[in-house]
Amino acid sequence: MAESNDQQQPVDVGELSYERAREELVLVVSRLEAGGVGLEESLALWERGEALADRCEAWLEGAKVRLAAAREKAENA
Repeated sequence: MAESNDQQQPVDVGELSYERAREELVLVVSRLEAGGVGLEESLALWERGEALADRCEAWLEGAKVRLAAAREKAENA
């Protein structure tokens, strides 16, 4: 079960695995879509969501590079 960020400091986005970043991003989007939060909290959620999306994208780009390197190595073997 996901931990509440209301009582704890959020984990640094740079330390998150792809899966954890994606899970948290889904939660952030759900909270924003549900509404009912104030402007300040909405902005904080938006900023966190942007950082999480960037983290996920970085993981996926890294995976693409690794796959390309593995393919090239296999083709040259």
